[in-house]
Amino acid sequence: MKFNGVDYYLIDELFSEEEKLIRNTIREFVEDNVIPVIEKHYREGTFPMQIVPKLAELGVFGATFPAKYGCAELNNVAYGLIMQELERGDSGVRSFASVQSALVMYPILTFGSEEQKNHWLPKIAKGEKIGCFGLTEPDYGSNPAGMITRAEKVDAGYILNGAKMWITNGTIADVAVVWAKLNGIVNGFLVEKDFKGFSAPEMKGKHSLRASITSELVFDNVFVPESHFLPNTSGLKSPLMCLNQARYGIAWGVIGSMMVAYTQALGYAKSRIQFSKPIAAYQITQTKLVHMLTEITKSQLLVLQLGRLKDEGKLKHTQVSLAKRNNCEVALEICRIAREILGANGILDEYPIMRHMANLESVKTYEGTHEMHTLIIGEDITGFSAFE
Repeated sequence: MKFNGVDYYLIDELFSEEEKLIRNTIREFVEDNVIPVIEKHYREGTFPMQIVPKLAELGVFGATFPAKYGCAELNNVAYGLIMQELERGDSGVRSFASVQSALVMYPILTFGSEEQKNHWLPKIAKGEKIGCFGLTEPDYGSNPAGMITRAEKVDAGYILNGAKMWITNGTIADVAVVWAKLNGIVNGFLVEKDFKGFSAPEMKGKHSLRASITSELVFDNVFVPESHFLPNTSGLKSPLMCLNQARYGIAWGVIGSMMVAYTQALGYAKSRIQFSKPIAAYQITQTKLVHMLTEITKSQLLVLQLGRLKDEGKLKHTQVSLAKRNNCEVALEICRIAREILGANGILDEYPIMRHMANLESVKTYEGTHEMHTLIIGEDITGFSAFE
């Protein structure tokens, strides 16, 4: 059955024709290529690699970046709508695209040399190369400044030692954007998969994001040539700028999960008969459905304005934190309410509710936890840092 989205406030009228066309194209792609296979991949703990060339053909990777690098050069609202539709399929699919764009192509575009841009960006945009982003460490998640991965300058390059953890795409990546301290300052390096001393074992046993590849990155005296140093990085601010790009996509993406949960719950409530009438006819169920719809609508308006601000160059990183914080929390709540409405059926993989709910437990945490975003916003509005 065709998915028509959720639009109680006629928000579609605020999108351009191009934005709607892009959204509808990705929506159709997800319907045809993701939804039919995603439960199997989730069950087996695998990523549907067959969709990567198709995503590249649709211009998903680096969608907002310049055409001269083989990218679609779309606006940020269109990019947000792409993330929304991909996450409607699965958070793992959106994570793959988000990492390619916001965490691999963005740092190369922003901090790389022209030679690095010309070499890597077209290949990643075409899906010929896969990337990953190495910032989080086993002992340093919310406090990346404490990282212990080190780079040492040697003749013609650098030696890297250390480890990263919870890295999306790590095991299948051709190149890793790795952050390490050089003389005490955080810098970026491009580490290719065949560099001696570099390994990326896959992390198994996840109950969340199962249709996504999560890895460790291990650096044992890895030599990185000078040509693979990102020359325009400037301390911890650089990787945090990348995270801000990813957080923006997440704030949009989780609306896809919200819409799935709501539409599934609404349809089920209308057809499920208890005590001689549909459960949708009871006040408690209606209260739940109205709450879900209200939160979806608020989230949609939040990210639309966020996207417009980004396109106008007015965006503050604290505004992204607010949207990521709010939307992830309410998406998880909506999935939980949907599971309640479906009752025991809500735990079956015949319905996507529990898959989305489990995924959102991770999405709420990565790219900055709910608590960290609270303190980011708190510092902005009070002038006092509560991180220490």
